[in-house]
Amino acid sequence: MSDPTEANGTAGPAEAAGPVDTGGGTGGRRVRVVLVDDHRMFRTGVQAEIGQTEQTGVEVVGEAADVDQAVTVITATRPEVVLLDVHLPGGGGVEVLRRCAALMADTEQPVRFLALSVSDAAEDVIGVIRGGARGYVTKTITGTDLVDSVFRVQEGDAVFSPRLAGFVLDAFASTDAPPVDEDLDRLTQREREVLRLIARGYAYKEIAKQLFISVKTVESHVSAVLRKLQLSNRHELTRWATARRLV
Repeated sequence: MSDPTEANGTAGPAEAAGPVDTGGGTGGRRVRVVLVDDHRMFRTGVQAEIGQTEQTGVEVVGEAADVDQAVTVITATRPEVVLLDVHLPGGGGVEVLRRCAALMADTEQPVRFLALSVSDAAEDVIGVIRGGARGYVTKTITGTDLVDSVFRVQEGDAVFSPRLAGFVLDAFASTDAPPVDEDLDRLTQREREVLRLIARGYAYKEIAKQLFISVKTVESHVSAVLRKLQLSNRHELTRWATARRLV
């Protein structure tokens, strides 16, 4: 993922708006938030934009730059809302959602997720919503609107950037939507990433470098994929992935 504060002039929340104007107070509202994004400067900008608790009611209780950090911080702080980037080292936002499923399902103190991403690609939006996120907004959102979105998600609402709302409804309601692939659903998010890279011809060392894992871990994931899909080798795996247009 490219940093919206560095690439092609796209504005992040800190650029898209001036200081958040809450109209003279927060009405006593408070929400504890964790920021998950692999760009430190962007996290700093969001913190400066919405994290003035007395003005916005938002208390930033933790930050993380990759999947493992995110799961650790979220588990330790138990925020009410997580602002989650989609593209993260270690498996992406979907992997964070998978590993935090129990926290999302907690009926007494649920952790809710709001995707905040520069991407508006269909596979990214649908992926995190299927994973359990309560909404998806892009990084062009203003600070004031982001604060409002955070509180709405805290209250259990679903929140989407205007252009994405209709798209998401259409995607889930469409009778032309592809059926669920039960074979693919047996794989974890990380196993799917390894599968795609293997099918694209990457060597184990290249996959390890790209996913920030060891070669031994790559080998373990490949073995798991072959076992779950009942395939014998990477050539059969490549044909399987190609037939499903996963490459």
